[in-house]
Amino acid sequence: MTRPTITPRKPPLGFEHVPRHWFAGLAVPTQISNGVNLLFPHGERFFVRAVYHFLDQIDDPELRAAVKGFGNQEGRHARAHEDYFDTLRAHGYEIDRFLKVYATIAGRMEKLSSPKLRLATTAAAEHFTAIMAEGAATEMPLDMVHPAMRELLLWHAAEELEHKSVAFDVLQKVDPSYALRVAGMVMATIMLSTWWAAATLTLLRQDGIGPLEALRRMREMRKAAVAAGVKTPKPIHQRVFGRGLREYFRRDFHPDQNDNYHLAGVLLARSEAAHKEAAAHVAH
Repeated sequence: MTRPTITPRKPPLGFEHVPRHWFAGLAVPTQISNGVNLLFPHGERFFVRAVYHFLDQIDDPELRAAVKGFGNQEGRHARAHEDYFDTLRAHGYEIDRFLKVYATIAGRMEKLSSPKLRLATTAAAEHFTAIMAEGAATEMPLDMVHPAMRELLLWHAAEELEHKSVAFDVLQKVDPSYALRVAGMVMATIMLSTWWAAATLTLLRQDGIGPLEALRRMREMRKAAVAAGVKTPKPIHQRVFGRGLREYFRRDFHPDQNDNYHLAGVLLARSEAAHKEAAAHVAH
């Protein structure tokens, strides 16, 4: 399977009209999505640093070009999500204390980790983001999302699919050790699951919703969807983490074994449609 051209695109702008609960008007799915959004800027800049550290060791011109495209895309993703943070602040959410703690602890762990482990962690995390990106095209009911946020999520997902194999290919060039790959996946799983849960709970608490109440609401939403005949995606621990671990621990694994590059075009077309819908909302 041939990796597509990695094309950094202009990021979506303008989230000032996004409502407080932009996912179907519901707090819990909104804050689950907001939780991972809070992780993106610092996380994606970490990914770029981890991969660029080994750029001088890449003599394949195609892979070098892919690394640079990866870095440009990830940098734009970070800036776009930071732009959305201003909307969260405008809605009264206190996010800066969380962001400071997250950046401080993650930064210390980065300094304590070897360059190869940072690269392996990035390759594993990119597999998780590729799974989420694929889900945005095939499973997630994003028609229930405010169009400005839908545009952001679909644009981001499309580019994640385009560069899904870059960090993994760099890791294979630098050190193809299976033990290193597994160590990176362990680190990525712990970091992503822990910080995503912490960010989500931080936001839900500000909506007056505790963990047990959030779980109760999620169960009720699933039951209502089933009763209405609406297909709902699997829970995150199955859809993202369970699948990601099963695939990544195969010794012969490569991201391109998942035939989903074509979904990037689908996601971009939907993102453009969402952009037009968002503009129409503002006009009215």
